[in-house]
Amino acid sequence: MKIIKNEKLIRRNGKIGQWTSLAALVVLGIGMYISITKPELISYAVACLIGGFLMSQVGMYMGSRWGRSPRPDEKLDAALKGLHSEFNLYHYSSPVSHLLVGPAGVWVVLPYHQQGKVSFENKRWKLRGGGFLQSYMRIFGQEGLGRPDLDAENEIKVLQKFLAAKMKDSEIPEVKPVLVFTSDSVELDPGDSPIAALKLKQLKEFMRQGARNRVLSAEKIKTLTAILES
Repeated sequence: MKIIKNEKLIRRNGKIGQWTSLAALVVLGIGMYISITKPELISYAVACLIGGFLMSQVGMYMGSRWGRSPRPDEKLDAALKGLHSEFNLYHYSSPVSHLLVGPAGVWVVLPYHQQGKVSFENKRWKLRGGGFLQSYMRIFGQEGLGRPDLDAENEIKVLQKFLAAKMKDSEIPEVKPVLVFTSDSVELDPGDSPIAALKLKQLKEFMRQGARNRVLSAEKIKTLTAILES
């Protein structure tokens, strides 16, 4: 398997997350100092505390995706290690964040790190449990599951639009999404989800099974990779 990764973008966003988190602590500290030593400037203290809080949320958001070790891209790399050489895995170097192209087809890979129980019920994805930390993160909007179905739909549209500008409509292959839950402690119940949803350890075998049916020819893979890497 060939891995194509935008290391520059990963490093940049990781640093943004780190510096934003540090700046948030400074601003929060200033707000606390003002509130204690100069109560007459309470409005400035409140502004600092609110600003620092918002900055901390941005730092947490960036850190969870770009600063956490192992990062989502690193987890996918490890999970797919040993996949056939015809597979090409793109991280932040294609129109979508994570893209896998190979004999099994064109797959938009959407990783989720949530813990707890994830299930598909009544046409919606739901997240329960995960402990205090997970609950805290969900409250502040950083680690909520959100709408994986809409995430997948948007990613597919972005990729299809990109390919439509490079290929004839009749030549554009089907683009499929796969939700990958990367936490070892996640309990996954995909139910009747119309989108493939797997635990990280299931991903390689899933792609191997797809490759046995040979969705894309070697020539088609070559054409797509040339477009994606141009």
